[in-house]
Parts: sequence; structure tokens; C-alpha cells
Amino acid sequence: MFDTLSESFKTALNKIRFNDDEKALTKALEELKKSLLKNDVYHKATKDLLKNIETQTKQAGIGKQNFLNALQNALAQILESNGNYGFNYSNKPPTIVLMTGLQGSGKTTTSAKLANYLKTRNKKVLLVACDLVRLAAVEQLKQLASQIEVDVFYLENTSALEVAKAAREKAIAGQYDVMIVDSAGRLAIDEELMDELKSIKTTLEPYETFYVADSLSGQDGIRSADTFNQKIGITGVILSKFDSDTKGGIALSIAYQLGIPLRFIGNGEKIPDLDVFMPDRIISRLMGAGDIASLAEKTATILDEQEAKILSKKIKKGQFTFTDFLAQIENIKKLGSMSSIVSMIPGLGNMAGALKNVDLDNSGEIKRIKAMVNSMTPKERDNPDLLNGSRRKRIALGSGLEVSDINRIIKQFDNAAKMAKKLSSKGGMQDLMSMMGQMKGKIR
Repeated sequence: MFDTLSESFKTALNKIRFNDDEKALTKALEELKKSLLKNDVYHKATKDLLKNIETQTKQAGIGKQNFLNALQNALAQILESNGNYGFNYSNKPPTIVLMTGLQGSGKTTTSAKLANYLKTRNKKVLLVACDLVRLAAVEQLKQLASQIEVDVFYLENTSALEVAKAAREKAIAGQYDVMIVDSAGRLAIDEELMDELKSIKTTLEPYETFYVADSLSGQDGIRSADTFNQKIGITGVILSKFDSDTKGGIALSIAYQLGIPLRFIGNGEKIPDLDVFMPDRIISRLMGAGDIASLAEKTATILDEQEAKILSKKIKKGQFTFTDFLAQIENIKKLGSMSSIVSMIPGLGNMAGALKNVDLDNSGEIKRIKAMVNSMTPKERDNPDLLNGSRRKRIALGSGLEVSDINRIIKQFDNAAKMAKKLSSKGGMQDLMSMMGQMKGKIR
């Protein structure tokens, strides 16, 4: 996400080579205009953005840094104008959330993603299956709920309104913190859909009504969101499939055109791939500076402080074991897709696209490592130094691998452990950043 838009900002910025060069500023703004329109930014939003950038740059004095500051400020004025971000709780639980959107927008998956996001924050969540129109929608929600270990409520041979009523009673009686209602969508907006949503909303009086917008739908998606807002009333928008949209302009367009806060963005196919939409962090990604704050928050939800301290001590002493390795692979999977994680690391955003299809569950190398580790004894897992020739032969037979595979994996693991130990030492991270800078220069 934002790949093309980020590159466009860099291209425009490079047009300004000297201070007080008004012609260069004009060229930069013209380049920016073409890029914004090409990347699905609404034409009026583009016009206001350019005017704001030009005014601020001239006031501060034409130059690269002042142009960059003006660009960041102008983006912030659009994205920060709508107030709330993330999730808000009602004073009296359960907080009821009504999920709305067109069919195919990813509404059911997004409902599960939101439930998982709340669960990692120690909230008791109830998913409610009120999409009784799309075939297998209820079954899909049940499977997703089972996957993330969250309760799901559904009824057969009844109406969506009756399901919603019964679910609310269960949520109150069961002392749930949040109740998320997955409503029915349609291929196009129709009165039957709107009437059903209106009746559910009137009955439940949800604290939040989210509209799930497909990031690839462009202006059609914005028009649909506007219609839902006028007929039903929306308190927030969640952008789904944002990882597939290399342009990223729809985020600016929704903020500008609808005046409805963007609350979350879905940036991958994995359940954890849901990020709070926070303008300053989004702008940081747009500028190619990553989003370390969001990455730190995600990491904190899966790795407690005590576990992190123990792991850190092991790494510093060079005592990182195969048991630790498998545990951390499972933790990384909980963070989301590899492309999502990498996009948050400063300077590595451009690599996210290349890692889009990397899947730790289906990685051949990870499968080989797991097979090898599962063929070890507990002592061997915790002390790789025990792995002599005869033990390696036994492990190879037990895992269905060649001895050469076992030797290669152990060597790679040993090298990785040494590198981790070195990086954990004083000045180690600085050496890594220096090395990455040199590599980046060679690639160019």
C-alpha cells in the first residue's frame, strides 16, 4: 500500500534542487497533481492539497525541506479532520458494533479481524451471524471465530432481526465487552437491504456502525459509503484489502469527501492484518519512514514483558534454542503477513510488495525446520551443541530429510544466533544500519 503514492512524493520533491526557485516549485506541484489524480485522489482534494502546499512552502521559503514539511502538514489537515480513530467503547457494555457494506467488500473477514484485535486487548467478544443472504456466510463466520477462539452466535430458520435480538440478550447475560454484528451485504444497494439494516440498527441501537469499503473500489466505493451514511448513518469506515491497493489514494479521498473518520485499515489476508488508522502514522508510511509505533504495539500484544526479557538475555548470551525459534515463529505469525510487518520498518516499505505472498504456514523451509525439530529430543532442542553425527543421522531419518539438509539448517541457525548476539551488543544495531545503507547504495 502507498507504494506508488510514496514514489510520487519523492519524484515531486526531487524537482526542487535549489532554494527560492519558483519554477522548480511549479514543476513539483504539477508532478504532484498528476500523481495524486492518477492514484485515485479526489480532484477537489487534490486542488486543496496543492494550494495548501504552495502557500505553506512560499511562506517558509522555497526549498526541499520546507516543501516536505508543507506536504506533511497538508496531508495531516485532510486526514486529521475527522476526529476518532481506532475503537471506542460505550460506557455500558456490551459495546455493540454493526458492520455494514456491499457484498465482496470483505465484511465478514473484517468482522473477525476486529474481534481478534479486541481479543488481543483482553476483551470478551461475541461475533453475531446476521448475514442470512449470502450462501455459507454463517459457516464462514463460524470457522473464523473458531480460528481466533472467539464465541459466535447464530440461529437457523429465522430472520436477521431475531438473531440480533437474541444475540444482544446473550451478550448482556454473558457479560461480553463487545458484540460485533456481521450484517448482510448486496452486490448493489437496494431498499430491501437498507430496510433490514434500519430495523437492526433501530432495535440494537449500536454504539458504532462501521462501513467496510473495498480499497480497490475507488470512487464507486466512496459513493456507496456516502449512500449508506445518508440512509443508515455511519460512525466510521474500515478500508479492506488495502495491501492490494498500491495507489493508496482512496484513504485521502474518503477523509476529504465523506467527513467520516477512517478507523482501521486491513492490510493483508491474515487475521492479525488490521491496523488502527492513525493519521500521523499513515503519513509516516507515505513518506517512507515506516511505522515503528504500530509495530511495537502489535508486538506488545503477543509478547509479554517478562517473556521479552528472558528472550533478550538468551540472545545476549548466545543461548537461543530451537525451542525458542519455533515459539518466535508462532509469535511472528500472530503479527500478521510478512508484507504488513515489513511495511512498518523504516526504509523497507518498498520490499513489502515482494513479500506479499510469503506465508510462514506454507513455507517449505519452515516446514523442514519444524520436521527436524520435532524429530529431536527435548534436550537436543534446548542444547544444539549435542547434535553430533549419529544424532543428526537419526534426526534425518525421523524427519524424512537428508543429513545434508540437517547440517545446512543447523549451520544457518548457528550463524543466525551469532548475528543476533552481535546485534544485541552495544553498537550492534548501528553496525547493522550502516551495513544496510552500504547495501542500498550498491543496489542503486
